[in-house]
Amino acid sequence: MMLEFETALKLLLSQAQPLEAERVPLEEACERILASDLKALRASPAASVSAMDGYAILDQDLGATLSVAGESFAGSSIPPMLTAGTCMRVFTGAPVPPNADRVVVQEMVVKRPEGAAMPLARPRGDHIRRAGSDFTPGEILLARGAALTPQAMVAAAAADHDRVEVVRRPRVAILGTGDELRPPGAPGGALSVPDSVTYGVMGLVQRYGGDVCMRSRLPDRPDILRQAAMEAAAMSDVIVVTGGASVGERDFAKSMFDDLGMEILFSKVAIKPGKPVWLGRVRNALVVGLPGNPTSAMVTARLFLAPLIAGLAGRDPRYALDWQAAVLDGETPERGERDLFLRATRRNGRLQLAGNQDSGAQKTLGQSEVLVWLPREGTRHGCRSLRL
Repeated sequence: MMLEFETALKLLLSQAQPLEAERVPLEEACERILASDLKALRASPAASVSAMDGYAILDQDLGATLSVAGESFAGSSIPPMLTAGTCMRVFTGAPVPPNADRVVVQEMVVKRPEGAAMPLARPRGDHIRRAGSDFTPGEILLARGAALTPQAMVAAAAADHDRVEVVRRPRVAILGTGDELRPPGAPGGALSVPDSVTYGVMGLVQRYGGDVCMRSRLPDRPDILRQAAMEAAAMSDVIVVTGGASVGERDFAKSMFDDLGMEILFSKVAIKPGKPVWLGRVRNALVVGLPGNPTSAMVTARLFLAPLIAGLAGRDPRYALDWQAAVLDGETPERGERDLFLRATRRNGRLQLAGNQDSGAQKTLGQSEVLVWLPREGTRHGCRSLRL
């Protein structure tokens, strides 16, 4: 039975649950998703430090010429207490005397042989970053489910974390099928076809948080396909099969998993392109079957595989489905019995549909920026767009 798009998507999203946690070195954690709250292991700053180059003083000594008791640099030990009539030369990030009231910036101080002359008026701001003013030990800096963005990496390192607990990335096996396929740049017959789809799927998996653990190009031989299915099921959380998704005599995408007892969750969706897309489960892995035509494969991968990978990696799956209201430049195509997903580019705030919407059009696919969703006839939804 052919499912409506939103029904199939809802079923898929129910499978997109975060994987288990793992601890990884901080340098390997960028854009990973936290599996637990990230708490500070230290205070920041650990001691009160100067925010400027200048002189640490007591407020009672404003307007006086003070003896310079010493210097403090970033990384120095905490200097001794100030006494009346003295100041401490300090530099940005340097610890200040515990009883210092403020740092007077060096531009406001006049150096004299007998000492440093301070302004009489109280300067605006004390230019001291007090101990723990940024965060204190045990404080939650980033909540569970947050992404470790480059700026979040700064906070994690500042809190003294060298390893963090994150959601494990899904391991993804990509199996491209078809006797006609060959590696790009490799010799082949006149009618051989460079394998293009597995490269696009690999890039999409990596973009949304997955690790490609296997990528194979397989001929239409049942014995080889069954062996590849066994290997993929043993090592991966998600298996992506490209090609062999229709009902042709040599379409083996589903039958290659027969020995593993695959459960089909859905097969065929009322969309164009990409009707043959399917979802199954074998052992502990989900299996996503994509059509063989490049545009059909990449459209269905963007609609179904991207949110699945995002969800398994710990994000809200809808992170990958940020639909926006769309305004098309020109006439809106007629609606049909299936939801249409059309390729488009952005022009002056509007969307211009690509001229060639054929399911095998790879040049148009490569030039497109946006996927336009035009729901089937009889629905009230308007036109929406999604970044490809």
